[in-house]
Amino acid sequence: MDEKNFTEVKEFIFLGFTADLRLQRGLFFIFLLIYVFSLLGNITLVSLICADSRLHTPMYFFIGNLSFLDLWYSSVYTPKILMTCISDDKSISFACCLAQFFFSAGLAYSECYLLAAMAYDRYVAIANPLLYSQVMSPRLCASLVAASYLGGFINSTIITSETFTLSFCGNVIDDFFCDLPPLVKLACDVKESYQAVMYFILASNVITPTTLIFASYFFIIVTILKIRSTQGRLKAFSTCGSHLTAVTLYYGTILFIYSRPSTSYALEWDKVVSVFDTVVIPMLNPLIYSLRNKDVKDALRRKIEQSFLK
Repeated sequence: MDEKNFTEVKEFIFLGFTADLRLQRGLFFIFLLIYVFSLLGNITLVSLICADSRLHTPMYFFIGNLSFLDLWYSSVYTPKILMTCISDDKSISFACCLAQFFFSAGLAYSECYLLAAMAYDRYVAIANPLLYSQVMSPRLCASLVAASYLGGFINSTIITSETFTLSFCGNVIDDFFCDLPPLVKLACDVKESYQAVMYFILASNVITPTTLIFASYFFIIVTILKIRSTQGRLKAFSTCGSHLTAVTLYYGTILFIYSRPSTSYALEWDKVVSVFDTVVIPMLNPLIYSLRNKDVKDALRRKIEQSFLK
């Protein structure tokens, strides 16, 4: 193909999952139901943490910020996915695609850093329980969250500017949103300089946080093994269960989508995993942190009781 200037692409067309109208309608109701549960779950969790003074601790401060990220992360994608399912118009303007890409990347990268900060929080809680409140001071917690957002959106700015200055030789995206693999697949030519930027982004947003998480859990395990009683070990490890589950789900999908050769992109399984990452995980996280957490369940029960008493 002759190389075209990227400015000639005015809009992109999504292929989505299927051209079957009946299946599209079915997917619409499934995605809508998941999105509603995601909104309700994350808004409820954030509201509980803000309203209940018993949840004003470092751990719940991070959980609240995770729910806030998930709330906006799913909202970047899902409304457009829903519109694509019920509308004959499958297009998205170049500017809207750029905005969707920028905000989704920024929120996703921020979550990578935030999960690493939460792993450090769990390490301090287990290794230094008596000094936990002093070490994880409000200032430090706020700084870690701010650094997560700053790092995420700085990297998002870099990768967005590099990606949307590529020359595209087509505008049909074999996916349901503006993501990196299908956009790179449309590029006429991917230069080595762009690949170098990609490796930098991967290292700074995935490898570095993953290394910090592994390091934190290595020291957590070492600390737990020093506990003599089995009950004490189980109690200590149970405080990490929800975080481990969230990390496994989140990083598992990221590694599946982005760590494989470009020749294997745009397969049906990529789309399924992308849906899981962008639509389902934001719904699952509040369930993971509420169903496995006695403090959250107690706070919810108190809130319900107060509502009935009124």
